[in-house]
Amino acid sequence: MRRSRVVTVAAVAAVAVLVGAGAVWFLRDGESPGDAAKRYLAAWSRGDYTAMRALTTDPPADFTTRFSRLHDDLGVTAQRYTVASVGDAKGDTAGGSYTAALTLAGNRTWNYEGALPLTKHDGKWRVSWSPEVLYPGLKEGQRLRAARAWPARADIKAADGGSLAGSPSGSVQQLTGPLGPATADAAGKLGAPYRKGDTVGTDGLQKQYEKRLAGTPALAVQIVDAGGKAVKTLKRFGGAEGEPLTTTLDPKVQAAAGKALGAASKPASLVALRPSTGEILAVANKPGGYNRALMGRYPPGSTFKVVTAAALVAGGMSPSTKVPCPATTTVGGRSFHNYQHENFGTIALREAFAHSCNTTFARLAVDKLGEKRLAQVAAQFGFNAPVVAGLPAVRASFPDNKDDTAFAAAAFGQGEVLTSPLNMASVAAAAASGVWRSPRLVDASLAGQAVDAGGRKPEPPHKLEPAVKSALHSLMPAVVSEGTASGVDFPSGTAGKTGTAEYGSGTNPPTHAWFIGYRGDLAFAVIVEGGGTGAEAAAPIAANFLNSL
Repeated sequence: MRRSRVVTVAAVAAVAVLVGAGAVWFLRDGESPGDAAKRYLAAWSRGDYTAMRALTTDPPADFTTRFSRLHDDLGVTAQRYTVASVGDAKGDTAGGSYTAALTLAGNRTWNYEGALPLTKHDGKWRVSWSPEVLYPGLKEGQRLRAARAWPARADIKAADGGSLAGSPSGSVQQLTGPLGPATADAAGKLGAPYRKGDTVGTDGLQKQYEKRLAGTPALAVQIVDAGGKAVKTLKRFGGAEGEPLTTTLDPKVQAAAGKALGAASKPASLVALRPSTGEILAVANKPGGYNRALMGRYPPGSTFKVVTAAALVAGGMSPSTKVPCPATTTVGGRSFHNYQHENFGTIALREAFAHSCNTTFARLAVDKLGEKRLAQVAAQFGFNAPVVAGLPAVRASFPDNKDDTAFAAAAFGQGEVLTSPLNMASVAAAAASGVWRSPRLVDASLAGQAVDAGGRKPEPPHKLEPAVKSALHSLMPAVVSEGTASGVDFPSGTAGKTGTAEYGSGTNPPTHAWFIGYRGDLAFAVIVEGGGTGAEAAAPIAANFLNSL
């Protein structure tokens, strides 16, 4: 009978709190000082300051603030507090100590041992509050802080190793981006050791590669007074210099691009690539303020005929294949026409491409290709693929079309097809080299670490079929020698494609002017917003660019 009573009392003395599928037992009358210390330090390790407060005798009103500030002022990224020792109870008090293992910014570890005095209050063991619980010897009004000394910021360089800092080119300054004080939100996203007000990149490459360029600050763990003055230095950690960022920009090509846009009377952009590598050699925008070269989305107009022609050639046609180029053609009840309703009759595909026959490509796309096949070839030229150039850049889109009419318009770059100058420069680069490569502004290893806004990595290179490369090397030079750009003073060896892309609405909607092309191991794209025809507005800029090199 006596044994039964003992078991019953023991059961009553233990209270179970169910958590999920398990049970956590909190001992009441039988709880030891060590049990209380373990619970307190477990709560501290997970940052549960409310639980810590409940396990503290006479906590100050700003208890939670003191502990959260300790965490933030030290820039703690990980923490673990464990019991070091707990002495035998002497009446209602017991001595204890803990070990702190803190990971600070830059993966620096700081270990120390602190005191954890315990007292029994209302029959329960609790931590006896004093500032020394935070750190031994800490007095009221003092706190811990990790003072930081940032190294000199690393440079952003051109491909030749020259600094891009202070470049006279507004387009280059737009790419590199400005520096400014970090907002609280920006500092929070960057994490320790960043704090509000730190100098950070606010846009461009300075922002994209902030941590690489900024390096790691040296740290000094200190006790400071209420005014922030250092009282004692407890631990020092060395910093790490930032790493320079070398871009693919070629100063000579960049200067030529900027000069060529100088005469543009409307917003314009020029992008130049190296076809053999995908390296971005120049990016120029006029005016500044918006990077239309990378972020602008426009219908490509007839420059998309490079893709449609590639699909036709891959399907068995050749530059000499005879095709109709009437003034108008009707698809699904809608009439399509050539520029100024030109009628060239039956001509070779090479001539239809050179003269930019809308009717030819609309008709052949519907009759010979089909939407699925053209979408496959568009993907080979980077459409619908992420562009991870080292800076945010929009992807070219070739969406599904609701009917043959929409598909016919898409076949010559109208409808819902959208692209950027960077995307179209990569199309020209693929035509030049026979391989589409994701364009990049930084080293391939750095660009490959990044993802686009959708979280996708860069696409691997897409090799075009040999017949496609050969055909495009016949079709694109014809545009300059005898086609729509024949009146423009291009240097010999230039190949390209004009584009006049309608946008807006009305009987005669306004048009963007395009010219894309290549010459040797240099590919480029030019757009003039609302500029009219590609031959009149964009092609002369392209020619000036090439003649300046």
